[in-house]
Amino acid sequence: MNMNRREFVRTAGGATAGAAALGTAGPAAAQEEGTESGGGGDNTAPDFGGFLDSVGNYGGPGSTVDATGQDTVTVEVGVQANDGPYGFGPPAVHVDNGATVEWEWTGDGSHNVVSASDGPLDSGDAVSNAGVNYDFTFDEDGIYNYVCVPHEGLHMKGSIVVGEDYPTQQLGGGGPVEVDPHYAGVPIQPHYVGFGAGLAVVIPLIFTFFQLKYGESPHTSGGNN
Repeated sequence: MNMNRREFVRTAGGATAGAAALGTAGPAAAQEEGTESGGGGDNTAPDFGGFLDSVGNYGGPGSTVDATGQDTVTVEVGVQANDGPYGFGPPAVHVDNGATVEWEWTGDGSHNVVSASDGPLDSGDAVSNAGVNYDFTFDEDGIYNYVCVPHEGLHMKGSIVVGEDYPTQQLGGGGPVEVDPHYAGVPIQPHYVGFGAGLAVVIPLIFTFFQLKYGESPHTSGGNN
């Protein structure tokens, strides 16, 4: 057999190093996979029940402007949307319970603010004067949908999300994903570590066997021809 001691040591060393790498990299890769697979944080958004879907300046689920922490919040009336000055800006905003929302007219067009169904919002007849023409202080959690009555057919709509108790929907991509512990590196690490340790014990025994069988000394540089 044409295998000398140096060649054997080189081959055995490579196998041992490979085993050690598996013991280290295996769990790391699994843990990385677990991190990517698992979601995190709150993956929900206010559920407007499709009320804002046709609104030109509404960005979809998750685009609600977070104005929590503010005592007074301004929504513009008559911003450019829906092919004209037929929008509320922003169309969806989240405020604290107890916050006051001020609707500020841009002066572009004649508009009003009225609850879309039974609700507390009613600024009266449409007006065109620039400035804050209506305000309301919210004292109950929930979602308050409203429209500009003269331009409701042009999708001039808005929503105020109040407090913390309101309908929600799951955002695209799903929520947190449960990761099988097997792919999080729990059983993989001991498996590969045990494998590497086994090789460390077996390889010297094999080397000893080759020395006894082929009579090679530690100083032999070549095998028997």
